[in-house]
Amino acid sequence: MVEIEVHKALGWDSKPPRRFEVAVGQAEIDDLRRRLMNTRWPDEAPGAPWNFGTGLEYLRSLVGYWQAGYDWRKQEAFLNSFNQFKASIGGTDIHFIHEAGEGQAPLPILLTHGWPGSFYEYHKLIPLLTYPSAFGADPADAFTVVVPSIPGHGFSFTPGQMRFNLQEIADVLACLMTQVLGYRRFAAHGHDWGAFVSTRLGWAHAASLVGIHINLLGIPRTPSSDVALSADEERYEQQLAHWLKEETGYSAIMGTKPQTLAYALSDSPVGLAAWIVEKFRNWSDCDGDVDRHFGRDVLLTNIMLYWLTGTINASFWPYYARLHGPWIVPAGEKVMVPTGYAEHPREILTPPRSLAERMYGNIQRWTCMPRGGHFASLEAPEALAEELRAFFRPLRTPAVDRSI
Repeated sequence: MVEIEVHKALGWDSKPPRRFEVAVGQAEIDDLRRRLMNTRWPDEAPGAPWNFGTGLEYLRSLVGYWQAGYDWRKQEAFLNSFNQFKASIGGTDIHFIHEAGEGQAPLPILLTHGWPGSFYEYHKLIPLLTYPSAFGADPADAFTVVVPSIPGHGFSFTPGQMRFNLQEIADVLACLMTQVLGYRRFAAHGHDWGAFVSTRLGWAHAASLVGIHINLLGIPRTPSSDVALSADEERYEQQLAHWLKEETGYSAIMGTKPQTLAYALSDSPVGLAAWIVEKFRNWSDCDGDVDRHFGRDVLLTNIMLYWLTGTINASFWPYYARLHGPWIVPAGEKVMVPTGYAEHPREILTPPRSLAERMYGNIQRWTCMPRGGHFASLEAPEALAEELRAFFRPLRTPAVDRSI
């Protein structure tokens, strides 16, 4: 890792990275326990649990485990088993994991999370990519992995800092990879906002990208005006109509009045958990059993990364910026870097390739995965790792793998 001259094209100044460890004070843990103990519970609307949001009985049970069974110190030690750093970019500290891959020429890859996730979502995927030989795969497919907390999320936040839209997040992460870490070219993968950021990187920073791989297509979510639709396009139109009608309430409030919601979720850990865990249940391939699918420790550690850092308000900003600004790729433009897409059966939206190709002009791999949903790196990490190895394998060259 090296510091190089300011990248004028990006407009971000940067400083060398410094080591970082998670260290939460005991007073913060004690305060959380008091708040959990003093929760004022609502009643539940008549009808089946989860019909109108997070189920009351489930949430009571989860909070009971949070109070009596969940061990933050164990999770903190696990997080600190990764090589973590912070680097100042444009005056903002950006937190990231940087794990070197095995072999002579591991391909650098940027893994970008979304909302309501965190860098922790990739904890299962990282070793699969850095040391494939330990899992029976070819060491020539190794990656050096960089996993940031995107600006405004987790440890990439301090109170009162500037807010970042998706375009700026992409610029900052391009700066992290090229300026701070010194990679001439790199691969990018993402889901949720991470897929949008990867898409933006592929358009705005194409010269630095080997290729992008995404789990969610970043096309505009507007009904088609086409008169004639194929059967697959008609299927997607129905899927999109249901999504816009029944599943976008969260993004409407986060995208219009984020400050108002932030007071409640910054004050109540149970409110925060309810807001987040519903998405993990509804957007995953869990068949209704979110605990069995992810594990309570995984769910709560992700929630804790929002609670302990006080970042829920800042994490809303990409929603606001998206509703009040341009799309990540200008109308009429296309992403022309090599693109791979993994469609998981329980993803929130699954547009057909005919629509995807209007924005992605160089799709080289389109894979229908056998299982998984929106959180694929937690739900099916082994399959995702193999998908990433397969997509990037023909894109590797010695020139790509050398850093400055």
